Amino acid sequence: MFENLAGDQLVFRCDSLPKAVLTCFILATSYVGSLYVWRTNLPRDDPNTIKRRSLSAAAVTLLAPICVLTQAYRAEAGKGYSIWQYLGIRQAGLLPSFCLPLLLTMFLFLGPLYMLLLGDSRQSLPIKEMPRKWWANSGGLAVAIRNYIVGPITEEVVFRACMLPLLVPCLGNLQAIFVCPLFFGVAHVHHVIEGLRQGVKKPLVVWFAAIFQFFYTTVFGALSAFIFLRTGHLIACIITHMFCNFMGFPAFEEIPNHTLLQRVVICAVFLTGLSLFVCLLLPLTNPEWFANETYRWSQVW
Repeated sequence: MFENLAGDQLVFRCDSLPKAVLTCFILATSYVGSLYVWRTNLPRDDPNTIKRRSLSAAAVTLLAPICVLTQAYRAEAGKGYSIWQYLGIRQAGLLPSFCLPLLLTMFLFLGPLYMLLLGDSRQSLPIKEMPRKWWANSGGLAVAIRNYIVGPITEEVVFRACMLPLLVPCLGNLQAIFVCPLFFGVAHVHHVIEGLRQGVKKPLVVWFAAIFQFFYTTVFGALSAFIFLRTGHLIACIITHMFCNFMGFPAFEEIPNHTLLQRVVICAVFLTGLSLFVCLLLPLTNPEWFANETYRWSQVW
């Protein structure tokens, strides 16, 4: 049915919203399910577990675009785009997609970045010591590869590049930004299984952590979906994802450990970064910077 579609000009239509949602659900469950095809009692951070799950996630990632093609139609001449353009894999506007979304996200994390410079104590941490500290806290090579390479690439392909082309025709860009991340947030709830299996923490604590992670990953998913639709570039989302994984959730609990003056400065930097992020959100993701014609934002905004 779609054996020749990969080289054609395509369009995605909204035949039915339930059909689009069902396809996204299949993609999400396939991704999460692939992590559990290996029978093992090893923890998720064990190198062997990471290797196996990385292979499974990569396999689903490679197959996911085929699932998307089942919902595509051949377009009339000049009225569609290739599957690669829908997936955000293209050359036009590539350089800005590497820089501008990352810069925008760095503004959002300006406070945590400043705290990283301060270090854990009241003395500032030399920049040359940061790589050593980061590596010591990364959990080893396998964990670092999963968190900063395999995870961002596979998750952005499946949960952004493959889902948004299906949802946008039915919902429009703006609503798709808030619906698409729900699949991403729910997909992270599977960590409850491992938390309960290990039995290190109380079930209530495990569930509370999972709920918190659901909200945090959903918010990030909305930001990533916004960046994808504004730029039309998958690489912009991947780089942003890598950076967010590196930063983690802001360590607000560490603010009281600093001096009064440092606490005031930290709060000021947090507010400054948030203000810059809000003010520059649209200018730094202007579709014209990225030659983005695939997802015509202005027609929906």
